[in-house]
Amino acid sequence: MTSADVAREAGVSRATVSYVLNDVPHQKIPEATRQRVWDAAARLGYAPSAAARALRTGRSEIVLGLLPDWPIEHVLGRLIQQLTNTFAENGLTFVVHSSAHPARPLRDIWKAMTPAAVLALQDFDDREADAMRAAGIEVVMAMHGSIRGEPRPPLVSEQPIGALQARHLAAPHRRLGYAYPDLPGLDVLAQPRLDGVRKVCAELDLPEPDVRTVPLDAPGAAEVVKAWLAADPPVTGICAFNDNVALAVLAGLSHLGLRAPQDLAVIGVDDIPGASLAHPPLTTVVRDTDAIARGLARRVVDRLGGKEIPAEPLRDELLLRVRESA
Repeated sequence: MTSADVAREAGVSRATVSYVLNDVPHQKIPEATRQRVWDAAARLGYAPSAAARALRTGRSEIVLGLLPDWPIEHVLGRLIQQLTNTFAENGLTFVVHSSAHPARPLRDIWKAMTPAAVLALQDFDDREADAMRAAGIEVVMAMHGSIRGEPRPPLVSEQPIGALQARHLAAPHRRLGYAYPDLPGLDVLAQPRLDGVRKVCAELDLPEPDVRTVPLDAPGAAEVVKAWLAADPPVTGICAFNDNVALAVLAGLSHLGLRAPQDLAVIGVDDIPGASLAHPPLTTVVRDTDAIARGLARRVVDRLGGKEIPAEPLRDELLLRVRESA
């Protein structure tokens, strides 16, 4: 189907069809005519060509989201959905590409799509960013890490999460541990959260946190728990990278016949659905992913509009949901 077919069906000119379907401003087309065009397009199953629109406007309406090789679980899935909704409110389509093996190379993806903007959750190669800009991609942004070594803080800061965990545990617990994820790809998130814990420990004159990688199985986690309890002085409070790692610590405690918080207090991050169902229910840090999504989309849209965007991270309101584990 073409716009000429729609024009014949509606009994109007092809120019009128173009004005209506592309919502061209300042055209005095009667509402009845507009409705006739939309009805004809619907009957014929016609949709304006995205490629043709890109040629006319000089850019596509696609924002390409680049995901590292991370598990797409509850919080990341929620953020993707909220980004999709927020970009849609601004007339943009958010398309996600995961780098998990055996995905096609990143360059093949952006060359085929010619997006208006690229929003990466993690940093990527400087040469890739240069090639994107040379190809006409107007905005290249990374949530974490830097592009071309720019001295910018991350768009979304992770340090306050670890700091909030440590401050909650520091009063009753004089030695803290950090439960690190057993997945190297998550370092870009785990390291700054750990830095937040370390900063609070230094401020409060507490020992350096005892950092140990926790596998997501009960027997493996139990070995880590034993090491924490055998430390000198013993660790009595655990800041976990996220709720999944925190639940592994709880499973390790149970495997040893121990309990939180009596033997080891535990606090997670994300408030996944299973957090409140844990035994005991898990204390956790909650972040406002909707506000993050809106802030990220706003910065992309502003950059596409030629506006300068702030250098500081997005405002990320954190909430501590206190339950029985800490």
